[in-house]
Amino acid sequence: MSNPLLTATDLPLFPQIRPEHVEAALDARLADCRATIARLTQDITAPTWENFIEPLDAADERLNRTWSPVSHLNSVLNSDALRAAYNACLPKLSDYGTEVGQNVALFQAYRAVSEQVDLNAAQRILLDNALRDFHLSGVDLPPDQQARYKAISQELSQLTSSYAENVLDATNAWSKHITDAAQLAGLPESALGLARQNAEQHGLDGWRFTLDMPSYLPVMTYADDRALRFELYQAFGTRASDQGPHAGQWDNSEIMERILALRHELAQLLGFANYAERSLATKMARSAAAVLGFLEDLAARSVEQARRELAELANFAREHHGIAQLEPWDITYYSEKLRVHRYQISQEELRPYFPIARVLQGLFGVVERLFGIQIEEITQFDSYHPEVRFFAIRDQHSGAVRGQFYLDPFARPHKRGGAWMDTCIDRLRTKAREQLPVAYLVCNFTPPVGEQPSLLTHDEVITLFHEFGHGLHHLLTRVDYPGVSGINGVPWDAVELPSQFLENWCWERESLDLFAAHWQTGERLPDELYTRMIAAKNFQSAMQMVRQLEFALFDFRLHREYNPEHGGRIDEILESVRDQVAVIKPPAFHRFAHGFSHIFAGGYAAGYYSYKWAEVLSADAFSLFEERGVFDAETGRAFLEHILEKGGSDDAMALFVKFRGREPTTDALLRHSGIVG
Repeated sequence: MSNPLLTATDLPLFPQIRPEHVEAALDARLADCRATIARLTQDITAPTWENFIEPLDAADERLNRTWSPVSHLNSVLNSDALRAAYNACLPKLSDYGTEVGQNVALFQAYRAVSEQVDLNAAQRILLDNALRDFHLSGVDLPPDQQARYKAISQELSQLTSSYAENVLDATNAWSKHITDAAQLAGLPESALGLARQNAEQHGLDGWRFTLDMPSYLPVMTYADDRALRFELYQAFGTRASDQGPHAGQWDNSEIMERILALRHELAQLLGFANYAERSLATKMARSAAAVLGFLEDLAARSVEQARRELAELANFAREHHGIAQLEPWDITYYSEKLRVHRYQISQEELRPYFPIARVLQGLFGVVERLFGIQIEEITQFDSYHPEVRFFAIRDQHSGAVRGQFYLDPFARPHKRGGAWMDTCIDRLRTKAREQLPVAYLVCNFTPPVGEQPSLLTHDEVITLFHEFGHGLHHLLTRVDYPGVSGINGVPWDAVELPSQFLENWCWERESLDLFAAHWQTGERLPDELYTRMIAAKNFQSAMQMVRQLEFALFDFRLHREYNPEHGGRIDEILESVRDQVAVIKPPAFHRFAHGFSHIFAGGYAAGYYSYKWAEVLSADAFSLFEERGVFDAETGRAFLEHILEKGGSDDAMALFVKFRGREPTTDALLRHSGIVG
């Protein structure tokens, strides 16, 4: 088949984006989509996959090519003009989505196609998902309830965007300018160099610190000045709230309450008891009781060990540093001291061995060996910032391009914090055309400082591997239909499997030897340093486990227990969860929920448990490599074929069983975490 092959380099995505043109461009695409739907539902009396689904997919892909780069730039190159254009478009997209989901003629056509006998398995699951989503969009509701559903969806899209903007604005608004070097005792040169560069960029002497992670985390980890740590802790923990240095200025309090109320109302419109039940309609977990049982079982196995770990930390801080009362802003600092004391190793000691260029080279080397691919950089491409790079993935045997991805690695102003992978273009293949998948990979690492390259901590290396695992899931798909290709159609509680799975190669000597080498001397990571790194791998692992369980239980209970008469009870539920699983209690001024973007502005509402759920899958999947060899070609090919290439085209548990030979157990996760409870 010699189809026209479309890639990211064929159709420029970014240069044509001007904030003043965004709304008109979207209007044109939405009009095209509406016209396509009207024509198909009116003219085609015997809908089939080819004459009905494929034209709809093509229209959706044209819409995606217009909107995806706009949404991406709003996250990584935010400006007032682009933000205004982006927000003006959200109601239009929300209206269109609801309109499509409630279109009875479209629903009936999908149902007619689904009843045909000549469909393959991927087509059947896509149609099953689509029919499910019609019901979840209110296609069965009476007109007045459909109108209410539409109004709720539109308001939610605006509220979640406002929530994210408040967090970004509050983060950008705070900075700390320091001219007295004595205040910075304990900070490593990497952090000082970044702060010095930041100050110079703002026309200041001395050092400038922000709430971006590459600036914030070193202060919390290394700064001897306890008052400085407290100041940053308070500023970070009160972002977008009624507390702290910008109290009330970007307050998310009312937004959170409104989001929870609307989600609950939406769920009940659709016949669910609460939004947690609605959330599970598209996930692997079969019931709320199963989710809570899973989380509480992990908690029961972890809490006592976490308490012992905290007691050890408090004893260490008291005996070695004279700290009578350990405060939350002391935890990271004295944990690092204890790690160094116990294992003679720190993140800073490892950083010189992880220059980003070598880490990328090693990451690519790992996946090339595992999955039979080759990765090459493309220097002539459609970019939006000088720091962005672009790569293609090829099949080692045929040389055919499988996918392409943008890499945007460094923190900068007006860029959303955190790290993520997002879809740019979906794989699509018909008799008429073929389209390669393209992904965005975004991180917020410390940029190069002066002549020194960007040097990553080992934690940041893990982050890069994690996001690239998501990228491979999107890019290596063999599924031809956008609705179930790549990560599309994958249940949210299975989507973290490839990302967490790939993290394991950050710890193996055989894979580290591909890239862990000193940036100045080229010396590989010394054996004795590697031995100490492995010994410290599970340092405070139970404390980390219960912290994630706190987030997951809070999120799930928040959405499951919502009662319109009492509101969200956000603080009450958070305190209840902390009484159950937390070993560290923040002070009263702390406002964790106001910056919990995963659930209030991301896709994890009543789904944050997915991280732990998928971690069970990933640990169990990796245990097969532990049995057979971390670069065992046959096992790598099996993971490629059963997980990465299949996307959402089959049941997630069935795919896991095909790879692993059985359903997962928690044993490997607890063993990898060093939790013996």
